[in-house]
Amino acid sequence: MSEAAVPGSVAAPRAGADKPTPVSHAGDDAEPLPFSCVLVANRGEIARRVFRTLRRLGIRSVAVHTDADAAAPHAREADHAVRVPSYLDVDAVVAAAVTTGADAVHPGYGFLSENAGFARACAAGGIVFVGPGVEALEVMGDKIRAKEHVARHDVPTVPGFSAAGLTDAEIAAAADRAGYPLLVKPSAGGGGKGMTVAGGPDDLADALATARRVAAAAFGDDTLLLERLLERPRHIEVQVLADAHGTTISLGERECTLQRRHQKVIEEAPSPVVDAQTRRRLGDAAVAAARSVGYLGAGTVEFLVAGDRLDEPFFIEMNTRLQVEHPVTELVTGIDLVEQQLRVAAGFALDLPEVRLDGHAIEARVYAETPARGYLPATGTVSLWHPGTARVDSAVETGSVIGALYDPLIAKVIAHGPDRQTALARLDAALADTVVLGVDTNIADLRALLADPAVRAGHLDTGLLDRRGTPQPPTPTPGALAAVAQRVVDAGAPADGTVWGRVGAWRAGGARAHRTVWLEDDAGRVHPAQPLVGDAVVVGGPGELWVHADGGAHRLRVVSRRDAAARRRAAAGRAPGVVDPDLVAPLPGTVVAVHVSDGDAVDAGARLVTIEAMKMEHTVTAPHAGTVRLRTAAGAQVARDAVVATVTPGAQAAEPEVPEPEVPEPEVPEPEVPELVEGTGTHGVPATGASTGSATAARPAAPSATHPGPHDLAVTPASIPPSSPKETLS
Repeated sequence: MSEAAVPGSVAAPRAGADKPTPVSHAGDDAEPLPFSCVLVANRGEIARRVFRTLRRLGIRSVAVHTDADAAAPHAREADHAVRVPSYLDVDAVVAAAVTTGADAVHPGYGFLSENAGFARACAAGGIVFVGPGVEALEVMGDKIRAKEHVARHDVPTVPGFSAAGLTDAEIAAAADRAGYPLLVKPSAGGGGKGMTVAGGPDDLADALATARRVAAAAFGDDTLLLERLLERPRHIEVQVLADAHGTTISLGERECTLQRRHQKVIEEAPSPVVDAQTRRRLGDAAVAAARSVGYLGAGTVEFLVAGDRLDEPFFIEMNTRLQVEHPVTELVTGIDLVEQQLRVAAGFALDLPEVRLDGHAIEARVYAETPARGYLPATGTVSLWHPGTARVDSAVETGSVIGALYDPLIAKVIAHGPDRQTALARLDAALADTVVLGVDTNIADLRALLADPAVRAGHLDTGLLDRRGTPQPPTPTPGALAAVAQRVVDAGAPADGTVWGRVGAWRAGGARAHRTVWLEDDAGRVHPAQPLVGDAVVVGGPGELWVHADGGAHRLRVVSRRDAAARRRAAAGRAPGVVDPDLVAPLPGTVVAVHVSDGDAVDAGARLVTIEAMKMEHTVTAPHAGTVRLRTAAGAQVARDAVVATVTPGAQAAEPEVPEPEVPEPEVPEPEVPELVEGTGTHGVPATGASTGSATAARPAAPSATHPGPHDLAVTPASIPPSSPKETLS
């Protein structure tokens, strides 16, 4: 889209208010700084994002960090850092601001950003809270109260009811009157946490229990709100700015429809389906909602619209803070929202030209998660980080440790272009160039989503991602396999400079022996690979290696030829439908609920154990009918792939005997001298599609597993151990 004005982007002052006082933009010599020192009461990418604006404005920055984040990038990047017991510890954060001489506290998003008690504590300590006033925080921070409040100001709302003070029987009766399906969600908080769907009366009890449990853990308040679930809705939100001089403006809308479990994944500005008339209607409703609570600073008013009724937006909530997806608005308007927050908090008037939307911007959230495991959070150490060619707001760098304590968002990649198709192409290219090795991410899934015909055409609804299902781990490309094989071969070369180390692999008669390395991917597929120097990045070793090649990342484990053959025979001999009776934890976390008793007879699909990590829950279910034996208990900490239950089938059928197929192996004549491996150079024949060029490899990690036996030496160097069949993280 070309540059276009935002209808209603400049609002008249409220009656009786002073007109905005024109001031110079930040950076002019004549204008004082909003503050001399600002503490950022947050972590990760948003803390670093705020620091960036503070540096540009010449304002000193203070970070807070917990013990778990002592070495985190945000703690090192600030001018000063203070340890706090928790990011939710109001007294500790305010004390840190006072002792470091901070004039103001920027809360970022999440944690204390929408906590009225925190805003009061800042004021009591003589610290400016960079955000709205207490009234706005109290009204808009409670979804039930916010909905009732804006309805009195002629802002349309989704039909539903508050469950505050109601018994479960009364909730069920009210749900029958409201009609199903219903969305059950916490009244406090945001980010989609705790939201569950009750498709009918039979689903209601479980939906209430889950929503209450997550709400209490995440927000300290288990009050619930139930709303009619709109069919195939779009989630569209409006960015607003307001000052204390009577000006409230809309900066246009963002399309946030692409969500998974109510958590946004891809956002864009402007929406591909909103025209000028609808944009004005949305902007007017958002400004009315903000004005109704005397809003100050940057905020976001969120709406749901049915896919076939874009002219009927329904208010769902107002986020009284900076949003995760704010960069797309910054790129299409050219306005630094953090700077405007600081200016408003310091009492300056908004002094912006008419807001115009220039082109299109799209953001993709990069999560540490495993898509093939149902998009569950992943943990580990980032062994290599390199951002792509776009705006990247990152929480990590090489060496960062990703644990289970905090949100799995590790970066946002944002691309801008003159139109939507160009922005999509640039975002895909930036994701392809983004290197994250050492921990699972959703980058491959994001690229697949951007290529989806419905996404490219803008035919979106909030259920699109869930309908796509759970993907399989991507298959490594020939270039990725060849690069890892080359790394394995190089790692096994003699360390000395003897003639044997320089000769390399050879056979009697002068022919060079081809070398095959067997590699297992995350789907359990075993690939034969021959070494080739290529344009790839490889880290890790000796038994497990990560590679970034051809725009994607893969984790590969080295197996011996004998193990590869055994695994193929086992797969071929397994009867169709046979499932492992041992059920493992899909992620490290805490067991928050055990739904059965030891020894119970259960049906297929029965809920057994619920595990919580990073404020998300995952329930382990029975794969088949049988008798359950529990291997854990409520409150226990479990590692990824730890066995939590065993379900033994009631009548276990014997597996049919399947003859072991012969696995062909390449014929290699026995050399008359010990076969050696050359430390550098090109080996074997390039696999189809393998890239060429200079290889880039990081130093391998120290060995951490036992060495294979002598029978493996002809296939795998002695320094490369076999991996465990199950990955465990503690």
